[in-house]
Amino acid sequence: MSEGDIVTILRGGIFQVLRMAAPLLLSALTVGLIVAILQAATSIQEQTLTFVPKIAIILIVLAIFGGLGFAMLGDYTTELFKRIPDMAR
Repeated sequence: MSEGDIVTILRGGIFQVLRMAAPLLLSALTVGLIVAILQAATSIQEQTLTFVPKIAIILIVLAIFGGLGFAMLGDYTTELFKRIPDMAR
């Protein structure tokens, strides 16, 4: 197993993490930005006002895209297991 193979496996793992986390992070960022703009416009500085919508949207996005994310993770894991004989050489 060469250094190039190790870099390829690590790059694939990092890319997989980004693909799984991106929908959650982008939705939480969008909701947080919208709530922050509304708070600035109305001068309401309640801390729970930002927390509750973020948690709600994260749960909704996780319910929608969770199965897809875990299917992608399963495919990546299967690919890694298929590469084990090549790694032993």
